[in-house]
Amino acid sequence: MGPGNDTGTAEFLLLGFSEEPELQPLLFGLFLSMYLVAVLGNLLLMLAVSSDSRLHTPMYFFLSNLSLVDICFTSTTVPKMLVNIQTQSNVITYKGCITQMYFLTLFGGWDNFLLTVMAYDRYVAICHPLHYTVIMNPRLCGLLVLVSCIISILNSLLHSLMVSRLSFCADLEIPHFFCEIKQMIKLACSDTFLNDTVMYLTTGLLAGGPLAGILYSYSRIVSSISGMSSAQGKYKAFSTCASHLSVVSLFYCTVLGVYLSSGPTHSSHASATASVMYTVVTPMLNPFIYSLRNKDIKVALNRFFGMAGIKGTIILGLKKCP
Repeated sequence: MGPGNDTGTAEFLLLGFSEEPELQPLLFGLFLSMYLVAVLGNLLLMLAVSSDSRLHTPMYFFLSNLSLVDICFTSTTVPKMLVNIQTQSNVITYKGCITQMYFLTLFGGWDNFLLTVMAYDRYVAICHPLHYTVIMNPRLCGLLVLVSCIISILNSLLHSLMVSRLSFCADLEIPHFFCEIKQMIKLACSDTFLNDTVMYLTTGLLAGGPLAGILYSYSRIVSSISGMSSAQGKYKAFSTCASHLSVVSLFYCTVLGVYLSSGPTHSSHASATASVMYTVVTPMLNPFIYSLRNKDIKVALNRFFGMAGIKGTIILGLKKCP
């Protein structure tokens, strides 16, 4: 299809990772398993936090929001890929592609901002412990989440509108498992200079800016921890940041590797593989990273499953009664 005004009737082909038939069942099982683990793990984390009043603190409030965004983030790509594998069809409509790109950018950006907000929360908790409850009050916490959401929506809307103004050529094959902005811009046969400029500018501002904020927060945290006289205090302070640092490192290394790499020298398959890390693997690992070394989360999960078991026993007992 040549350039024109009938772009809305176009269909894109998501090539995914491999077109070999013998690999499709393996890919389907692998990604279905990772998706279910990601969704169930994050849901359990949210339920644990909401069911335990002792976890109704700013840190766990942000963690619950991160879990919700992670579920939405991975749900924008994996279900469509699973459907394509199952139906042996790689087709996605133009509107479907734009919609997927919109929500992927939205939840990816929101995830990014929440990680930054969580770094700020740790900075206040460690560097200003006496003023923590005053600074991180419920109103500020809600405002931080809301502002993060609004900025992400506006950024996503900007990219979607700019891509929708492009005309696409006959070759509409996307060497990816989802409609990624960079790959869609490459397929356009109209001038993409403005799109490229906006993409790199927003990536620099909305990824580089928060990353700089995270690095600054942790530089102050490290400085504060090094000034502590108690070894136990140092360990406790560092342990509260270790999980967050792990997630930040995994998320930013893969995202920046995909979007800031040079086009001619970067393999599309390598880009797709790296994208799996931040769209599937990171949301899947987040609940485990944040809960395995967190005693409060473990206690809340045990209490939640204990209450669920008691309620289940009561219901079964009532059903047996004549």
